Amino acid sequence: MLKKLMGLIKPGRKEAGAKPLKLRIIPRDSHTVSRKQISPAALKVLYRLNSANYDAFLVGGGVRDLLLGEQPKDFDVATSATPEQVREQFNNCRLIGRRFRLAHVRFGREIIEVATFRAGHQNAGEDDGDAVTSDSGQILRDNVYGNQEEDALRRDFTVNALYYCVRDFSIYDYAGGIEDIEHRVLRLIGDPETRYREDPVRMLRAARFAAKLDFSIEERTASPILELGPLLLNIPSARLFEEVLKLFLSGKAVRTFEILRQFDLFKFLFPETDRLLENEHPHAEKLILQALRNTDKRIAQDKPVTPAFLYAAMLWSPMQRLQQRYQDDGLPPMQAMHKAIDKVLAQQVKHTALPKRFSQPMREIWELQLRLPRKQSKRLQGLVEHPRFRAAYDFLVLREQSGEDLQGLGEWWTRYQEADDQGRSKLQHQGPKRDGAGGRRRPRRRPRRTNNSAPSQ
Repeated sequence: MLKKLMGLIKPGRKEAGAKPLKLRIIPRDSHTVSRKQISPAALKVLYRLNSANYDAFLVGGGVRDLLLGEQPKDFDVATSATPEQVREQFNNCRLIGRRFRLAHVRFGREIIEVATFRAGHQNAGEDDGDAVTSDSGQILRDNVYGNQEEDALRRDFTVNALYYCVRDFSIYDYAGGIEDIEHRVLRLIGDPETRYREDPVRMLRAARFAAKLDFSIEERTASPILELGPLLLNIPSARLFEEVLKLFLSGKAVRTFEILRQFDLFKFLFPETDRLLENEHPHAEKLILQALRNTDKRIAQDKPVTPAFLYAAMLWSPMQRLQQRYQDDGLPPMQAMHKAIDKVLAQQVKHTALPKRFSQPMREIWELQLRLPRKQSKRLQGLVEHPRFRAAYDFLVLREQSGEDLQGLGEWWTRYQEADDQGRSKLQHQGPKRDGAGGRRRPRRRPRRTNNSAPSQ
């Protein structure tokens, strides 16, 4: 089942295993990272901690992206200082987290995340209250502090275990991350099965980084994923919601979706949608792919995107199918839709949370799909002025692009928005009223016959 599609899986080389590799220090003249590329706020944190006699390094994705010639979205710092000691150095600092205790240093709208060097969980003492593991091996809390080498080896992927030093501008590489960047391969540090059991979200991170970086996944890193995917059911739905945003709002949503489906991980995020995809629902996959293409395009153009629209696309087909079932049982379209929405959301939030600030706009986008077909309504102008109209119109066009037969409704609304008052008046008298989200023509009622009336001729 695990197919080597599009070069995604790559045979492994010698593994780091659980044993530390020999530290490799790459001097300034042998790498491309420059202080000019680093956020001034991150540099302030690094210099302040160093001047207070703490070790502090730029770490992880920031170093990785700079080596790849990309501009990092954010910059993280790893330090020998404890969170409380970091807070002593910065008035603009607050401590967060229970599972991982972190310091956030705020500079205006920018936040620099500062983490204390941590030891591998196996190094924790039996009575260490800051290290808690479940029976399945999942780390529930891990605030066991260590040194830099231990911190490097407890990180997930080799390409994220790189440290940039502002004292001499060198890069510290403990796990062969530089070599993996050169070969564009994603590889877990240590035994993959153990690392996935420690934190099942690493499977989602593997998919995300493979898509984002256009990297292959090393064979030993990939092979346990199909078997261990069900461990994601143990992850809190709120955390998986945050992962969904990272997966699909990173600018590589289409490729991420393909990788999640290949490794059978998508079903643990959107189970009802995945069930329809497995049954080859005629429009579900086309709708999702078109929505993800549009999302990637908007992100590339630096335009805003919203999780409400993403979830509307992901859950539309399950909701629509359930709505039709309720309509077949005799409920009116709007009542059937409301009942279907409630049930679909109740099922979905068991897997990924959906805050009301996103679920409510999603409801409105869907509900407007029932109002948009009523082209002869006298309330069309009010409909156009609805705060969700533009998103609902975009969603309507998306449905047509996925193959739903809506009788050219998207084109009609495009013309209506572009027309003047006279043109809009003419358009309102074109075509019949329609009932439901692209449903059938509403039949004309025949006059009720009485004993004194003759049948119509």
